Amino acid sequence: MLEVIWTTLRLAGLTTVLLLLVATPLAWWLARRRTWWKEIVAAIATLPIVLPPSVLGFYLLVALAPKSGLMAPLHVFGVRTLAFTFTGLVIGSMVYSLPFAVQPIRGAFEAMGRRPLEVAATLRASPWDSFWSVAVPQARRGFLAAAILVFAHTIGEFGVVLMIGGSIPGRTEVISTRIYQAVEGLRYGEANLLSLGLVGFAFVVLLALMLLDRRGGGAAR
Repeated sequence: MLEVIWTTLRLAGLTTVLLLLVATPLAWWLARRRTWWKEIVAAIATLPIVLPPSVLGFYLLVALAPKSGLMAPLHVFGVRTLAFTFTGLVIGSMVYSLPFAVQPIRGAFEAMGRRPLEVAATLRASPWDSFWSVAVPQARRGFLAAAILVFAHTIGEFGVVLMIGGSIPGRTEVISTRIYQAVEGLRYGEANLLSLGLVGFAFVVLLALMLLDRRGGGAAR
């Protein structure tokens, strides 16, 4: 049980860190760029919200399979497939949780407006300095919300994880798939214990987001 919990937390933590690194430049581009096709990019990044996890998991499984064109360049390094591996779980989790990172950060950047950056420019700050010293601090609530949502979403994901990881004990088994295995094995006590844990975790996450939103509203007033 402890190994399953550790795998789940490790997956959620790594996914959160990597997604914040990936989502930040994408969210910045979506918030600042004035071009008609940026909404096409935004729609693609939002697809995981509306796609059934089985559909997304299937295509990710195909992409990570040995005969995939994406995996072919890795064959020379001895990597045949990333399916049913922890690395594959991280990749799948990043794709599945991408909207939960991009949207809060993009919203925070858009709410900031252009005025603070224009002021920084008049003080001869470079775009890079303006981003880190002005944009990122002002968008910190968006980053915090994104981190909470991604972590929580990864903890609770099931369909994509099962499709890509297969719930292999000691490698790709996480809490959600352990609950599924417990129910299949008629181990209802174990399933109930894990489920209650996820319910409590979900409550804490929602409460944190509500308090974060309330603080933001109070600061705005």
